[in-house]
Amino acid sequence: MSNFTYRKDHIPKGTACNRRPGFAMKPTTITIHNTANEKSSAANERAWLTNPSNKVQASYHIVIDEREAIECIPLNENAWHAGDGSGSTSGNRTSIGIEICESGNYTKTIDNAVMLVAQMLMERGWGVDRLRRHWDWSGKICPRLMYDGGTWSKWYAFKAAVQGRLNELKKEGVASVSDKVTVKAYGKQIKDGKLIDGTVYVPLRAVAEARGDQVSWDNNTKTATIYK
Repeated sequence: MSNFTYRKDHIPKGTACNRRPGFAMKPTTITIHNTANEKSSAANERAWLTNPSNKVQASYHIVIDEREAIECIPLNENAWHAGDGSGSTSGNRTSIGIEICESGNYTKTIDNAVMLVAQMLMERGWGVDRLRRHWDWSGKICPRLMYDGGTWSKWYAFKAAVQGRLNELKKEGVASVSDKVTVKAYGKQIKDGKLIDGTVYVPLRAVAEARGDQVSWDNNTKTATIYK
């Protein structure tokens, strides 16, 4: 089983070349890329997004290597990674872009990417039919290390591996690429919050009780009621 860390290091709004425009996005697909840089790690790729010498208007949501995955742009905002403009149905406006690094132990990196993508699909209730190549949006040969002279055999192998891991996760009942968060409500801290795909979820009872209210539950009608 792959083992890597997932961390968030979002580039600031206002980053040069409009790399984080902040357009709200409800993603419907996940797009896979290669970095096309044989020496660059995930940390290097994240740093490149805010490097003053970088003059390219391009960005991505997540970059992953043999050690870690870094979320560079919130997954509920768009990034410029698909090369197909800014239309409402473009990959740039509807798809989460994942860059797979080519440096270091690429086999381990692919294993990590399989795990990450499977987790993301599981969390959203999606299947591998939601996966896209950069190629699918703009015809660019990317992810280039999956091209195989036009056969895309490694792309289909990647999808099959994701499907296999997804099947395992379903058996295990695992579905999480989320963070625990602390919520402050009415001057009190609630420690049971979770951040899932840009949305914070907290127990209803904890919020109500922080306000001094009570909650009742009717199991017959499946109704929760908040009252003074």
